[in-house]
Amino acid sequence: MNAPDEEDAGWIPYEWEVTRINVMQAMRQTDAVRAFMWTCFARSLNADNLRAWLAGLPDFEDVAAEDQALEHAQSFESFTTALHFLITWPAFAQAAAMITNRTAEIDGNHYELLGPASEALEEKYPLAATLLKRGLIDFALKNGRVKRYPHAARHLRECKNLAARIDDIAPFETHEAYVAGLRAAHGKKTSFWGPGM
Repeated sequence: MNAPDEEDAGWIPYEWEVTRINVMQAMRQTDAVRAFMWTCFARSLNADNLRAWLAGLPDFEDVAAEDQALEHAQSFESFTTALHFLITWPAFAQAAAMITNRTAEIDGNHYELLGPASEALEEKYPLAATLLKRGLIDFALKNGRVKRYPHAARHLRECKNLAARIDDIAPFETHEAYVAGLRAAHGKKTSFWGPGM
């Protein structure tokens, strides 16, 4: 196993965390184990660490503790890591809130995460789903990713369908204003603008 490089200062492989937890448990260091589990989760948003931490709590304390963990996740430094955790936990309401609060951090290059996340949020959180789809569209067009244009066009059609279900889109652009902006900036990219667009 490769050692972490200088950019990963403080990074600990998950297997090492598990080993340390097992040793502390064998030594009956209950409080230290719980504190270390939280530290591991807080640093990485590893769901296994969170499950282990929650499982060790007395009854009725786990709900408040989970809320604490989800709140921490929403303000986690890496938007992408936080989104992955919140979608897979799952905590869709918290994911939607984070998306609307941290829209500028959406990285449309992460299509393998943003696509499924937007689909998961469509039913109950159409605004958050729309913002993720816009992130995918913007990235493809701004970076000239021609192979992604068919997917981006599909996402734009999906945004149109979702627009009717969004009660209050402010402070974000309406679908019509968003499309107008795309046409102004990328109107000459004919491989994106097909029939019905």
